[in-house]
Formats: sequence, structure tokens, C-alpha cells
Amino acid sequence: MKIGFFLMAFAIMALMSGYVTLRGWQALQPAGNLGIWYVALNVLLFAAMLTGLLASGSFPPIVAKAVTFAGFTYLIIMLYLLLSFLLVDIARILNLVFHFAPAGMQSVRLWAFVATLGISTIAMIVGNYKFNHPAIVHLHLQTDKPQQGKTVRIVAASDIHLGVSIDKKRLQKYVRLINDQKPDIVLLAGDVSDRSIQPLIDQAMYEELSAIQAPLGVYAISGNHEYYAGSPNATEQYLRKAGITYLRDSVVSIGDNFYVAGRDDRTNPNRKQLHDLLNHTDKTKSVILLDHQPYHLNEARENGVDLQISGHTHNGQFFPGNLFVKNMYELGYGYKKTGNTHYYVSSGLGIWGPQYRIGSQSELVVIDLKY
Repeated sequence: MKIGFFLMAFAIMALMSGYVTLRGWQALQPAGNLGIWYVALNVLLFAAMLTGLLASGSFPPIVAKAVTFAGFTYLIIMLYLLLSFLLVDIARILNLVFHFAPAGMQSVRLWAFVATLGISTIAMIVGNYKFNHPAIVHLHLQTDKPQQGKTVRIVAASDIHLGVSIDKKRLQKYVRLINDQKPDIVLLAGDVSDRSIQPLIDQAMYEELSAIQAPLGVYAISGNHEYYAGSPNATEQYLRKAGITYLRDSVVSIGDNFYVAGRDDRTNPNRKQLHDLLNHTDKTKSVILLDHQPYHLNEARENGVDLQISGHTHNGQFFPGNLFVKNMYELGYGYKKTGNTHYYVSSGLGIWGPQYRIGSQSELVVIDLKY
């Protein structure tokens, strides 16, 4: 299954890169040897992208990080050039019928190419800033259960993606940001690690993770990326080493005041049904549910959950992904309330792949929950 998926993904990316390389070379014909350099650069960056995806762990950290950054940057540029060239080709086809421009539209092809590179560069500069400067989202919520007259400050982060790109140095910044919010409890809603636990081990990231300060504890669940390395057990064991409680289809009572329930990721087809997971909880007490992927939101409402926190979507991460996410999920990003259940789907603190937020924002979520 993994080999088949890899071959299909490789074929798609190779076709995309080939098309972008060919059309770019054709657009640059009036520029002499610049077209040849463009082709060579495409080949080099495509190789860097594949290396970053498949073999970054085989290089020293500083080399792996540079190769990964270059390769994933190319991924975004390639996608935007792909869209641009497709639009120009559609215009060229229409021009064959309506003759509204010179045959071949060479000047249009060149200027569309240059304009796309310019706009993409500006968007990526802004997007990298938005990745490097996470927003703090504040929510003030109240449960509808019998009131104890208490408030708990929850700091929630999803999709940190610790690994080669999101390294120990960046984790230090994240931990400071979390601690600055003075949390009572910290909830990590999946995809704490990226693709392998090895970079966390090599960089001793448990030192930073264990520095998170929350009187009521730090709790984490699995996401789909914990399964990409083969098994979420490795991440679970590593996070426990850092003093983090890992909830895989389990529930914990916090000071006999409320519950935190953590579902295993839906990548596991045998994970518990939500009603089985919450079967033995006191229905008069508030329940906070961590479920990485925001599918079937009605289940939380039907089972008396007061607050569900999810991630996974990254809010599309970069345009036009945010448009697809909005139509793929009942709630692809942000807050909503249905019945007595509050939902928040985070765009994520870290990121997968390209370190750019174009049409989205890295974020940390602070929830003051009155119960």
C-alpha cells in the first residue's frame, strides 16, 4: 500500500514538475540561455524536494533542514506556476477560436511567468512571516453543565510537526509561547511529531517538552502523522519521557472537576467508538474531547461533550488549500457551537512541509473555559 501510494505520488509530482519545466522553458525562449538555467534549477529543486520527503534523516541536521526548506519552497512555486501555465494554456486554446491575441501568445506567456514568480515571492515572504509569528487566539467559553463557578485556562496546540524542519530551536520558542499564556492545562491535539521520532531523539527535544509549565498537566493525543512512521507507540513513549500524559482512547479526570478524553486518530480503524470511550464518565461533569481529525462532529454533541478541540486541516496551509478545506469539512477551521457543544478546529502551531502560511496563520489557542 505504501509503495503504491509513493509511486502514484511520485508520478503526479513528476508530471507537474515536467509540465512547469517545459512551459517555463518555452516562455523564456526570448531570454536566451536563461531557459536552460531554469530547466537545470527545476531539476535540482525537484531532487531536493524528493530528498526532503524521503531521505532527510540521512543527512546532518543542518544539511537536512536546508535541503528540506529548498525542496518544499519549490513545491509551492511549482504549484503556483502550474496554475498560471494552465490558465495561459486555456487562453491559448480559446485564442485559436476567437483570435483575440497574436498566435502563440509568446509575450503573454512570458509576462504571466514573470508576474507569477513576483506575486508568489511576495506571498511567500508574507507567508513565512505568518508561520514564524504565530497568532494567539483567545476564546471565552462556558459549559451548560451544572456550574461549579470555576474557570480553567486551556492552552491548546495542534500539528506542531516536530522533526527536521520544526527543530529543537523552534520548539524552544513554542514552549516559551505556551508558558507565557500561564496555562492551567496544556492540550496537544495530535501530530506532535512529523514523520519519525528519530529527530526528536537525536535533538533531545524531551528537554524542551518537559519544560512546559501547567499545574493540571500536559496531555497529548495521536494524529495521522504519528502513524506515518509505522506506529504511534514511539511518539507515546517519547512524550511520556517528557512527563506528558498520552491519551489513546482513554479518559482522565482532572482534579475530580472535569474530564479530558483523548481519541486515537481515525487512521486506526479499530479505535473506540466515542460512546464507549465516555461510557463511565459522570454526565454532570464537563468533558473536553481531543480528536485530531474533525470528522463526524455530531458524535461529540450526541455524547454530551462540552468542548471538542481538533486540528489536522492546517486551514489549508497555503492558498488555495484553505478554499478546499472549507468545503471538505463541516468545520475546517475556527469556532462553532452546536447544541451544548463548543468546537474549535485549529490551523496548527507548526506546519508540514513548506514553511509558509498563505491564506492561513500559525496559531496557539487559549481558551478560558467556565464550568
